[in-house]
Amino acid sequence: MRIQASSLSIACAALLAACATSASAESKYDGYLCCNLRSDGSWISDSNYAENGKRVIPAGTPASVTGHGRYRVNIRIDGQRQAIGNDYSRDLDLDTFARRYVVTEDPAAKIATWPAKVQEAVRRAKITPGMTREQVITSLGYPISSENPDLEAPLWRYWLSSFAEFQVLFDGAGRVRDISTDANTRNLVWVP
Repeated sequence: MRIQASSLSIACAALLAACATSASAESKYDGYLCCNLRSDGSWISDSNYAENGKRVIPAGTPASVTGHGRYRVNIRIDGQRQAIGNDYSRDLDLDTFARRYVVTEDPAAKIATWPAKVQEAVRRAKITPGMTREQVITSLGYPISSENPDLEAPLWRYWLSSFAEFQVLFDGAGRVRDISTDANTRNLVWVP
């Protein structure tokens, strides 16, 4: 009986090691940034704040997922290490979170088919009336899931900074009809 229990323990340990190796291999892949993301040079937060010293890395930029850490997805962009922090979307597991931000299909081809005004808004990381939800995500990043659990909701909450909230309002067809915010924030994110 002792030998069987020992053999079972060894078999379970081997199975767990194989699963861990498989999961680790699956979490590494090459792709493209889904959307415009702001970085301080090493950290991209899912809040995507437009703070001083941050630069926008454009949607479609090639990126390689190199693994996961504690509440972060480790990536390489142009050979440089970055981490995408799961700061406010922790209801998503890290693999789902990673696949939101690093997609396997380059969005640049799709962006090129959008109306010129929408392309310009995306290039500037802003929004304009008539954009679809996909176009808003491409331009601004995903709204943080802790505040936006339903991506089909008629209102999405975004934050330009920790003190500058704006709400994107969608019509019945799922297109941007307006935003709700203060005048200063509106000028920074809205293209009429």
